[in-house]
Amino acid sequence: MKFSTAVMAGLLFAPAASVSAQGVNDAQIASIVVTANQVDIDAGKLATTQASDPDVKKFAQLMVTDHTGVNKQAVDLVTKLKVAPEDNPTSKSLKSGGDENLKNLNGLKGAAFDKAYVDHEVAYHQAVLDAVDKTLIPGAKNEELKALLVKVRPAFVAHLEHAKHIQASLKK
Repeated sequence: MKFSTAVMAGLLFAPAASVSAQGVNDAQIASIVVTANQVDIDAGKLATTQASDPDVKKFAQLMVTDHTGVNKQAVDLVTKLKVAPEDNPTSKSLKSGGDENLKNLNGLKGAAFDKAYVDHEVAYHQAVLDAVDKTLIPGAKNEELKALLVKVRPAFVAHLEHAKHIQASLKK
């Protein structure tokens, strides 16, 4: 599963770097934010039904709840701003990486599922934080969009730390 986690992280880093070099607009940022959250919602929903460890199930439900909330805020904001999310290499890469992760997770059961899900969550949240810091916040032109990204960033940090804590406990 290490390979899958590395692939997922690579899928996010490479496109984010290329988008950053080209510059991103607010419509592309909106698409990246909504897609990134949806990827985590989808994985979390699967983990709430497939995980065997109670802490992993609880974390998965938290991911569904928190990322659904962030998506609602993002959609409400882009609707208010009359910005239609625009597909771009990063959002497409996130979607395909999320689909690949679900495919991999669907083939696993028990402790193997728990480990793969949590390992992915650690790599994914780190990659998303890097994209938020290096691409999305610097690239946002609209101050309300930038403020939303800054506002939700601590939740991604908390998710990363929580996932790392669970990852460490699963290794015992």
